[in-house]
Amino acid sequence: QLQLVESGGGLVQPGGSLRLSCSASGVTFSYYKIAWFRQVPGKEREGVSCINNYGRTNYADSVKGRFTISRDNAKNTVYLRMNSLRPEDTAVYYCALSSSGDYWYLTAAYTHWGQGTQVTVSS
Repeated sequence: QLQLVESGGGLVQPGGSLRLSCSASGVTFSYYKIAWFRQVPGKEREGVSCINNYGRTNYADSVKGRFTISRDNAKNTVYLRMNSLRPEDTAVYYCALSSSGDYWYLTAAYTHWGQGTQVTVSS
């Protein structure tokens, strides 16, 4: 059974860094596009970044230059390195898997989701 598990969230001060991990099981990981989304209460889930099976990446404008997505297919893991964190980055971060060629930031393009990991940026 396909499963995605996020880890690496936590509390960090503004300007700090975190690295999130998304580990997959039950799937030939290298075939799929993996994305990170985030959500705060009362708001829609928004796309943060994506990496496809060729290693091509996309980023939301709000995180460009601060976040870096990467993947290690041998470990069935995608990472999100987050630098220069801001209070507005506070959210639950989810990873998701897609075999679709649809726009990467559309939640409907993703068939499997992790349970989420909380990131809180606060002094």
